[in-house]
Amino acid sequence: MLNTLLLPLMFSMAGGTYVYLCVPDRRAQGLLTLTLFQLVGAVGYVTQPTLELLTLLSLHASVVLVMLVRHLQAPVPVTPGGGERSQNR
Repeated sequence: MLNTLLLPLMFSMAGGTYVYLCVPDRRAQGLLTLTLFQLVGAVGYVTQPTLELLTLLSLHASVVLVMLVRHLQAPVPVTPGGGERSQNR
């Protein structure tokens, strides 16, 4: 199972880090994708538990957790013009 999940989880960490750092308007979708990769890895661990897979999943979970916490602590950008309301009266 480790051979099956190693490349997808490593790719998701690299791709997720790229999306998080370089495409800030797509961070929420990137974090959702990383969380779904974590769930797929957890299912793989349930079917065949090994120490190496647990280590890989722990590394992946820590990367996702750090990015998610930093995303939730970031201030929400204010849209110019007051949002959806128009100020023409």
